[in-house]
Amino acid sequence: MEMSDLILDEIDTKPDAVTFYCDSKVVLGYIYNERKRFYVYVHNRVQRIRQSTRPEHWKYVPTELNPADHASRSVVASHLQNTTWLTGPGFLYKPPESQPTTQGSFELISPESDVEIRPQPQVTIAATSVQGKQLTSERFERFSTWNSLLKAIAFLIHEARSFKSTSASQTSNCAGWHRCQRSDHLDELSQAKIVVLLTVQRSAFSEQYNALKEKRVIAKNSTLAKLNPTLDKNRLLRVGGRLTHAQLDNEERNPIILPGRHHISTLVIRHYHDQVKHQGRLFTEGAVRTAGFWLVGGKRCISSVVHKCLTCRRLRGTTENQKMADLPEERLSTSPPFTHVGLDVFGPFTVAARRTRGGHVHNKRWAVLFTCMSTRAVHIEVIESMDTSSCINALRRFFAIRGPAKQLRSDCGTNFVGASKELEFLETAKEPNVQKYLSNHSCTWEFNPPHASHMGGAWERMIGVVRRILDSMLMQVGSQPLSHEVLCTFMAEISAIINARPLVPISTDPDSPLILTPAMLLTQKVGVPPPPGNFLEGNLFRQQWRQVQSLADKFWYRWRKEYLPTLQTRRKWKEMQPDIQEGDLVLLRDTQAAHNEWPMALVSSVFPSADGKIRKIQVKVSKEGTSKMFLRPITEVILLLPKKDQGGR
Repeated sequence: MEMSDLILDEIDTKPDAVTFYCDSKVVLGYIYNERKRFYVYVHNRVQRIRQSTRPEHWKYVPTELNPADHASRSVVASHLQNTTWLTGPGFLYKPPESQPTTQGSFELISPESDVEIRPQPQVTIAATSVQGKQLTSERFERFSTWNSLLKAIAFLIHEARSFKSTSASQTSNCAGWHRCQRSDHLDELSQAKIVVLLTVQRSAFSEQYNALKEKRVIAKNSTLAKLNPTLDKNRLLRVGGRLTHAQLDNEERNPIILPGRHHISTLVIRHYHDQVKHQGRLFTEGAVRTAGFWLVGGKRCISSVVHKCLTCRRLRGTTENQKMADLPEERLSTSPPFTHVGLDVFGPFTVAARRTRGGHVHNKRWAVLFTCMSTRAVHIEVIESMDTSSCINALRRFFAIRGPAKQLRSDCGTNFVGASKELEFLETAKEPNVQKYLSNHSCTWEFNPPHASHMGGAWERMIGVVRRILDSMLMQVGSQPLSHEVLCTFMAEISAIINARPLVPISTDPDSPLILTPAMLLTQKVGVPPPPGNFLEGNLFRQQWRQVQSLADKFWYRWRKEYLPTLQTRRKWKEMQPDIQEGDLVLLRDTQAAHNEWPMALVSSVFPSADGKIRKIQVKVSKEGTSKMFLRPITEVILLLPKKDQGGR
């Protein structure tokens, strides 16, 4: 192309046409192509060719007649004069009709397999057929607020007026399609409100609207029959009623009728619910009625909107709960006392360590409460600190007195951490010393989730009982300083008092004077005088083991017959609730902050219980660019937005 352009620029005579010959039908197909696209290399060269020539200027020449073919192939120098390299092909000296080729169109050679051709993407064409020009209420579902809908309709009304209006008041800035910056569009907003309400009424109450328009009587079974609807000057349906002569505004005397289950009604309820600062249904319903709207079945619709309001859930939402789970196996087994143990640490208590001239030196003591999961017996050990060694010593004393346990259960509350930060009690099972000591006794330690004190109610309730008994004892001591020895004595007496409590209501039957208590099994003392009569020492010695075994058998018999049935019923959380799923948006409870300052979290993992229900979850909280993971029970979160509803927000 450059050679042709250079020759044409240098010669004085301008030819009528220039013909180009090529022996490649593939190249001719590229030049004549009008439908396919090429990659960059071929595209640039075809574009350069078409810049100086047209496709019809190109013709095909066979390879044996093409003189340019000698330049790309080796030719002996002595034979060069006998080739067409210097003379050109012979058909150029003949008339056009005798030339080997004629001008025609060339197609692409194998466009499916040619690597230089770009694959053509699949294009889907959708045709939209407009049935009519009437506005429908389905288009309003694209808006999420009442104000945004009115502003959008008002903007369209303003644009339509700017095209139609030719009055002198129409400024040049408001002519044609434009983005108006004026703020005084109250008349257009009012007109937009009428357009929206009129469209909704014609769609929802078409039969009633046509009946009133034709001045016919509305059917008696209609939902609007009791409202005595009428049409105002804007052709809107309004409540007729009996307050025509009341000294009220027209909006309150004849409110506009709207269907309760409609998107526009939801937008109106949200708008006025936000104006009353997210108060309850009564406040919202009053604001809607004052604004001049009568919602058919509005109470249920307003309650539904208020129930789904995220702001109301953040301010007054209740925590989640699930049906109370079945009791664990260790609560229902007839195993020896303190085989399965629940424990907790409570305190501190101030004791006088030693006497000085200025008074007493005071130290702190804590107490570890061990509760048998089956017999409900308790054992209390006093510890001097919250470190690992004190914990191991308390376990050693407990195992020495009550025998080794198979399982220990506790929570992850702050009372395990205490005031001292030397021991992270959440990691107790990971401490090498504790882990080694427990493994030597074939004992396992299981932890409840953090902030799940209700999962350890079997021993949490006993702490309250201990505190009440201790308060009564300290009242008798008066102002005397409490020593370590006295505190240990008090804890032992408290254990005896608690273990002597009845597990079931006391029977009034004179034939069963025995009271079912944990002490009945622990001490083998029933608390009643022995039967009258004289017993020989030999008989007493021979019958002693039978008396102990009989007392133990009696305890377990009555434990199964009288105590276990009391654990059958669920006192709360009786109904099955929907499970929290991964991806749900929740509000994490924080007792150190106000309700409206609780952080939002995303459920990252769920942990099903034995019955398949979710009672423990893991949440992710992001704050100031950092993310933290927390393990919590469902009673510590408030469900804000399920994952299935997040797509429409």
